[in-house]
Amino acid sequence: MVNLESLKIDLKSLEQGATPFEFELDDAFFESLETTEVQRGNLHVSLLVNRTNDYYDLNFHIEGSVMVPCDLCLDDMEQKIDTDNRLAAKFGENYSEDDDLVTVVEDEGILDVAWFIYEFTELNIPIKHVHAPGKCNPAMIKKLQEHSATRSSGEEIENDVDPRWAALSNLKIED
Repeated sequence: MVNLESLKIDLKSLEQGATPFEFELDDAFFESLETTEVQRGNLHVSLLVNRTNDYYDLNFHIEGSVMVPCDLCLDDMEQKIDTDNRLAAKFGENYSEDDDLVTVVEDEGILDVAWFIYEFTELNIPIKHVHAPGKCNPAMIKKLQEHSATRSSGEEIENDVDPRWAALSNLKIED
């Protein structure tokens, strides 16, 4: 089980200059965040925090893999993750996130990077994720083909278009 407390960085305690952090995240990390998109995976996170007075530059390198559902057959598939992201932090009176700048409450001085790691990981997943050809669940592919708008013979099913809509196709806009 991942200790989410280890993902909370006490910015005030960091020395001037660069401080490295390493995290190994597994299924427990994703389960603890209670997200719906990614629920399993193994990630290695390298975080380098560079402190200059009360300004912090955080550089994340995340690599590994997560399990996501295939858009075609809905079986789980492994999606490789390899991403570099940057985040800046400073102290202020109230917590806020503006683009790539996080303002941390100065009295607390703690920055929880767990959600940022999750967001960087999720943003690295392609919009469309499909198994390699021939790797999808064959039973699901067969069902999809049975219910497809085109038959295996290549003939398309006739679409009965509402005549009111069909009349619109005859309209032409002239310049």
